[in-house]
Amino acid sequence: MKYIKAIFSFLAVSLMLTSCEKDFLQRAPLDEVTSLDYFKSTSDLKAYVNQFYNATNFPKYANYGNDFDSDNEIYLNIDTRLEGTRTVATSGSIDFSAVRSINYFFDNYKKIEQYAKLSEYQQYLGEAYFFRGLIYFNLLQNYGDIQWLTTELGTSSKELFSKRDPRNVVADNIIAALDTAAMYLTADKTNGASRVNKWMALLIQSRVALYEGSWEKYHANDPFGVSNPQSEKYFNKVVEATTAIMASGVYDIYSTGKPTSDYYDLFAMQDYTTNKEIMFWKKYDNEISRGDPNFTNDRNFRMENPAGYTITKQLADAYLCTDGKPITNNPLFKGYATLTDEKQNRDPRFYQTIAMPEDIWKIYADGTIVYWKDLFNNLNTKADFNAPSGYVNIKGYNPLMSLHITQYEESPAVIYRYAEVLLNHAEAKAELGTITQSDIDKTIKKFRDRVGMPNLVLSNIAVDPKWDFPSLSPVINEIRRERRVELSAEGFRWDDIARWAAADELIIGKRPKGFLASQITTNPFPVDENGFLDPFRTAMPNGYGFVAGRDYLNSIPLTEIVLNPELEQNPGW
Repeated sequence: MKYIKAIFSFLAVSLMLTSCEKDFLQRAPLDEVTSLDYFKSTSDLKAYVNQFYNATNFPKYANYGNDFDSDNEIYLNIDTRLEGTRTVATSGSIDFSAVRSINYFFDNYKKIEQYAKLSEYQQYLGEAYFFRGLIYFNLLQNYGDIQWLTTELGTSSKELFSKRDPRNVVADNIIAALDTAAMYLTADKTNGASRVNKWMALLIQSRVALYEGSWEKYHANDPFGVSNPQSEKYFNKVVEATTAIMASGVYDIYSTGKPTSDYYDLFAMQDYTTNKEIMFWKKYDNEISRGDPNFTNDRNFRMENPAGYTITKQLADAYLCTDGKPITNNPLFKGYATLTDEKQNRDPRFYQTIAMPEDIWKIYADGTIVYWKDLFNNLNTKADFNAPSGYVNIKGYNPLMSLHITQYEESPAVIYRYAEVLLNHAEAKAELGTITQSDIDKTIKKFRDRVGMPNLVLSNIAVDPKWDFPSLSPVINEIRRERRVELSAEGFRWDDIARWAAADELIIGKRPKGFLASQITTNPFPVDENGFLDPFRTAMPNGYGFVAGRDYLNSIPLTEIVLNPELEQNPGW
């Protein structure tokens, strides 16, 4: 594993981050830095934890196109996990470098106790616990069982050659770390773009608990189950954490009373400092960051051309009609002949996520306006305008900026939002079998109200002949649908499929489809027997070959097992 590394690189990063707080000439040479020289001030702790505020630790943000490893979105290249073509990793390692870095903090931070009171540095201690939980959650999702390490190890430490800890033990430790984080972190909303707070720790705790609770319930009878599943324990933890956030009154769903635009507008803003829904976001500043070689905020620049990234018909079909009922056998549904027809009488999130012909697509510096209808027939005529499904994502895209002059622009990245809190709460209550109409009114209704859709009424849920999960209750099906629609393209879908053990229903033997090919004049992609775009028809005639007994987790690299024979390979590899 990449655990055995020199500590000097971490300290170098940390010292760089304090450059504005200490006189450069008074700092010790880098080749003489030791833990004795560090962690003597709150600014040292702050600088050290700053390194964890990066994209590696916040994998779900920025692009609004992060569902290409699922049935929500499609890219020109087939996802190898879904295709079932991955092979066991023969080389490489499980990357524990972030674990080592955070453990170095815990091994050394107490040096500050002789220089400062807990009240002066507890925020940064809370952040360290927060990132320990987040780092380990990423490992849990990728590998399942994983070694839980809480101290910096040397090359001969016996822990390096130990077995992996069971996933439920790791999940419990993550949840405990986030409890501690919540205890130390500020309860203030803050500007949402600098430091994490108590409520974000509880949000991630609810995410972890929902993931593990679902995993233990739905994988109970397959090779990925645990020996003593306790899904209810985790679902109850979700309810506890989300209830605390909801009761705080710090956050709420963003709405200005404009159902045809509020959902779209939420993801196209330039500042979220006062936004009541966005809990955490990343701010970009060209004046500060343009010279940074790692500054690559060009999301809107990339989104102006589909470039092979598009939404699937499977996701498009999930949006209800305006009567709150599914499109199947619904007279309100006007068919697929054109996008304009398909848009009629649909949940407004449909056309606030998928580009429509009348949408403004580009505004140039000279005031020239280009509409999507002006470009529509150019789909699939050139490489940067390939749209394998035809459904082009507009969520998070803002054509009203001067981004068509330069590649780099300042669109902020949404990292956490309050919507997930409400969705986690509703799903956990449904899984426990304790959900009431009052629970729905405090959660799902808020999303429906924002876009002017009817509420979900538990006593009158319309049957959908094409529910994804016909063996599950109507309320669980509809809450999962709401989650899919509300969080579309935000990177949650694969995690949901994995924890629900849902590849059998959603992936295996299926191919992603698109809209009717007759809508565009030029089309290089195959179509199915009904005329819908079927881009992988030739490459995958039998659909995705995902291996249910293997592909939910990554393989353990063989080189790791050679170094540590106590590591057992994941199922199926």
